[in-house]
Amino acid sequence: MNTEVQKDKIINLHTILVVAGLFIFALSIIVKLIGLYINGDKYRQLIEENTIKEFVIEPNRGNLYSDDGSLLATSVTRYDIHFDAVTPSKKDFDTNLKPLSDSLSKIFNKPASHYVETLKNARNRKVKYLLIGRGLGWDECSRIKKLPLFSLGGIRGGLIVEGKTSREYPLGAIAHRIVGYDRTDDQGNVFRVGLEGAFSKYLSGVQGKHLKQKIAQGQWKPIADGEEIEPKDGYDVVSTININIQDIAHHALLAQLEKYQADHGCAIVMEVATGEIKAISNLGLNSEGKYAERFNYALGETYEPGSVFKTMSLVTAMEEAQIDTTYVVDTKKGVISFYGQNVWDSNRKGYGKINLSKAIQVSSNTAIVQMIHDVFGKDPKKFVGKLNKMHLNKKLGLPVAGEGEPCLPQPNQRGWSGIALEWMAFGYGLKMTPLQVLTFYNAIANNGVMLKPRMIKEVKQWNKSIEKFDLEVLNSSICSEQTATKVKKVLENTVKYGTGKSLYSPHFSMAGKTGTSQKDYSDKDKLGYISSFAGFFPADTPKYSCLVVIHNPDKKIGYYGADVSGPVFKSIAQKIYTNSLLIDTIDHIEESSQEVEKNYKRYDEILSKYKTIVPNVIGMSAMDAIAIMENLGLNVIITGKGKVKEQSIQGGEPIGRNKSIKLTLS
Repeated sequence: MNTEVQKDKIINLHTILVVAGLFIFALSIIVKLIGLYINGDKYRQLIEENTIKEFVIEPNRGNLYSDDGSLLATSVTRYDIHFDAVTPSKKDFDTNLKPLSDSLSKIFNKPASHYVETLKNARNRKVKYLLIGRGLGWDECSRIKKLPLFSLGGIRGGLIVEGKTSREYPLGAIAHRIVGYDRTDDQGNVFRVGLEGAFSKYLSGVQGKHLKQKIAQGQWKPIADGEEIEPKDGYDVVSTININIQDIAHHALLAQLEKYQADHGCAIVMEVATGEIKAISNLGLNSEGKYAERFNYALGETYEPGSVFKTMSLVTAMEEAQIDTTYVVDTKKGVISFYGQNVWDSNRKGYGKINLSKAIQVSSNTAIVQMIHDVFGKDPKKFVGKLNKMHLNKKLGLPVAGEGEPCLPQPNQRGWSGIALEWMAFGYGLKMTPLQVLTFYNAIANNGVMLKPRMIKEVKQWNKSIEKFDLEVLNSSICSEQTATKVKKVLENTVKYGTGKSLYSPHFSMAGKTGTSQKDYSDKDKLGYISSFAGFFPADTPKYSCLVVIHNPDKKIGYYGADVSGPVFKSIAQKIYTNSLLIDTIDHIEESSQEVEKNYKRYDEILSKYKTIVPNVIGMSAMDAIAIMENLGLNVIITGKGKVKEQSIQGGEPIGRNKSIKLTLS
């Protein structure tokens, strides 16, 4: 009996313990459920953060056009196609497997059996992100979307389409610095250069958003949930750059840099009546000893202009002191002295007594310096004040980043000395940018009206004008029209009879001033020269102004402005005449929109077709051929002029790394 009671007690105790255990277990579950309920949003958010993420959809960047509607920069979208092998139903997959494989075989030139096995294997392995095609054009992408099974869409057909946009530059290395770029590095640093950077707010567009789900191997699959925010494409920007004039300026400058083995240089062409920049070429030696667009010297580099500044001194004296070009100065046997510092003429015997017109023609340092000393020596503020009114002491206020800061010494301020006035008279002791110098010469050609250099004509959305950029006047009269007329004649005679006479042509008229200034002159071992030529053409009715500046030509070969920079100026003027580019350009881009679209499609087709092999460019223009080859990563060497008649690597051959191709022109 006692044994049975004892057994009952043991059973009862065991039961109690089991029940208690179950109660505690149930209680813990309840506590956890309550915790999940209370913190549900937190956990749900954590799950979503780990598996679902919002991604940015980059908009298509707007096109950058030249003044005639030709493409300077454009966005080309390439598409990657993937397949979610899990999503389609068994019926849809089995029904469409064979016709889909046959269609993919025709597009990608692989056996249909390859795709049958690949797709079946992906289905069996539950692959959600099978690569079908990478870097496809819009036409290929559209064809694939219409294929069996894929035509059912993303949810039912398993089709995944992802677009990636890249920026293409049809001109290649030509005008690289002025066209520019807008880039962001891995650290988030933004670099905006040239027109692309200056007008990025118009070109960039507005980003869109969509969700992606994390799948195997760290990959993300787009979710078609209807919550996608479409991106807004950027506006198109029509620049003032003329690709024909740009091409002329580029090759003329390049030829002369190579001939004189110079360090770097720039050439700028401006339309007189509008201030529109038609060409800016900037070329400097790179680490490989070749000339490339490394820096925007035209806008960003300041230098002592030397003799091209004498025209500014002449205008100042004519306006402030009411003297004329007939004013006579004694060159004093080619040397004059101020405070123990000598000013020499290149002709060490001097020119005797000459008038100011002759002084500019022969570029007499002593004549110009003596004249400025006689007129402004007692009151240099008048001289500098007039230069200030000409806007020569200020930046031009360009939209492009990196404009250089001019330095014009001011009386009674730091930097002014006893010989500052005399040194400034012939272009020393001050600094200006090339574009600032050209802006002055353009004003003389424009009868005294100084215009702000203009690089953009219009911002457009298709055929709709968003914003127009009209000409902007910096100074309505840097001098009287009478003074401008007389100075234009002096500059015309400088080309006919003076330092620029080697450039004279009876077939077309030019006006301008040579410049040969020393640099690093404090150290004889480092002494170099800056050769320049500034002027306009035609001389009687100026259409374009132009400036050429070349730094550090080989002194053994030559360094005078008339020899080094002058021929570039002449070549530009001559070719513009020859090519009849003085006729009007297209004012409205929509008038040539069909042709632009045709050119764009042709360009896109070439880029899509030729990725690993060299195309045949025989018969093409040099500029088109260069653009295509450089976009393929080839280093292009050009000989001759005209169209391509021979290429060193035949069409159809594979593109190797770091390969160069030589194009021989007819």
